[in-house]
Amino acid sequence: MSKLPSPDVMYRALADRDPSYDGIFYVAVKTTRIFCRSVCHARTPKRENVEFYARTHDALFAGYRPCLRCRPLEARGKPAPMVEKLLAAVEADPSGRLSESDLARMGIDPSTARRQFQRYCGMSFHAYHRARRMGMALTGVREGKSMLDLQLDQGFESSSGFREAFAKVFGTAPSLAHDVNCLYAKWFETPLGPMLALANDAGLYLLEFVDRRGLEREVQALRRRLSQHVVPGEHRYLDRIGEELEAYFAGRSLTFATPLQLDGSPFQRDVWETLRAIPPGQTLAYADVAAKIGRPAAVRAVGRANGDNKLAIIVPCHRVIGADGTLTGYGGGLWRKAWLLEHERTFTRARGQLALVPALPAAAAAA
Repeated sequence: MSKLPSPDVMYRALADRDPSYDGIFYVAVKTTRIFCRSVCHARTPKRENVEFYARTHDALFAGYRPCLRCRPLEARGKPAPMVEKLLAAVEADPSGRLSESDLARMGIDPSTARRQFQRYCGMSFHAYHRARRMGMALTGVREGKSMLDLQLDQGFESSSGFREAFAKVFGTAPSLAHDVNCLYAKWFETPLGPMLALANDAGLYLLEFVDRRGLEREVQALRRRLSQHVVPGEHRYLDRIGEELEAYFAGRSLTFATPLQLDGSPFQRDVWETLRAIPPGQTLAYADVAAKIGRPAAVRAVGRANGDNKLAIIVPCHRVIGADGTLTGYGGGLWRKAWLLEHERTFTRARGQLALVPALPAAAAAA
């Protein structure tokens, strides 16, 4: 994953409208909750009011909406009228959902909408709508402020829209942030994009990249099983995993000691414990994992359990590859899987452990 230029360099490029940085980064304005291309001709915001993102997805999941002036989502040219209509529909109700039947009632053919939206915005319409809804809800977690403050000063279309988005994702109104029976949520910035963590006194239940497909369902299913609200807040296990993530990405340590709650069936927990035993820098095939848990014929079930893992990096499902050495199925994206494996190999090589770590198969290393 390429790194962004320094904040000072990006802000200078923004102030100068330097075209050489167009597409290299996107600028988000905290006071308006809008993100722009680096060459946007809107008034240059104050330095303390901006933050920068490498991808439009990250800005969306951070709770920002695209600028209507510079149109940062558009891959090329002016969008088709259908795309403009869809964008307007999302902004009219960011916390909702539009089904294919809803689109049909709007006079929009769903298949045509998919093609045109993907062409102009670089993502599907439903992915964009989900990102806006999740972004609004996650803003409360990310900012760590009181929900009332966020509703009043973060520039959402309406406080009711913010409350609805929060409740649909986390299952409770934001005013219940101090409920006794709850999972505490925290946002962490990482080199691979932001992550969401959920924990209570029993341990850490979830650590996922916020743009992972299915994250909203995972949160809701976890909340229902535990009969607990999910609210923004501080917790000692969230502090601890934050410190361990920082050490991991800085290359100081690849081990994690935060207490975990492996929320799954006995079979799933067997798979996840086996994954935790794979040393950093090494990989196993799905068949190897099945054999280690004494279920050699359950290769597909192992794959499903791998996909159901809710503790990214800590339960290292990224260390499981195909039998032919290819990088297969990773909820956070194969590009992240490749980065994590290379990061761990670099760590072990730097500490003189290379002899203990077999090289990745060529297909995996090239992915």
